[in-house]
Amino acid sequence: MDPLDRIDEMIALVEGARSVPMSRNCIVDRGEMIASLEQLRVELPAELRRAGALLEERDKIIDAGQREAERIISEGEAEHARLVSINEIVVSAEHEAARIIAEARTEAQRLRDEVDDYVDTALANFEQLLTRSLASIERGRDKMHALREIGSFQVEEDERPLPF
Repeated sequence: MDPLDRIDEMIALVEGARSVPMSRNCIVDRGEMIASLEQLRVELPAELRRAGALLEERDKIIDAGQREAERIISEGEAEHARLVSINEIVVSAEHEAARIIAEARTEAQRLRDEVDDYVDTALANFEQLLTRSLASIERGRDKMHALREIGSFQVEEDERPLPF
């Protein structure tokens, strides 16, 4: 029986006892009361031990929970630091990538400018060559027309122009 039930039983025994006239006292069966008290004495240490063990177990569970909470917090802080570090690396890499891209664009523009200058120079030289060739062709044609007009230009069968 539970010690609290035993105490309730003893209270009921006292409440049900015969009253002594003109006083607040009552008559209780001494043997019955002693037997109940002895039974309570036997049951109470076991209950107190069980309650102590429960309290001990509760404390162990609370300590384990606190350790687990501290571990989780520690892991969370480490993960946070890792993510911040990764974020800093990413930001640094993005800045470096932007710098490299800017350098590449500058270099590409410089190379374009050099190629444009080279092509312009080559075309100018070719233009001069063509201009000189055209002038030479014109002089040759003028000379041919002039010779034809004075009649000295006769085409021999051996000297026909080559077909192109």
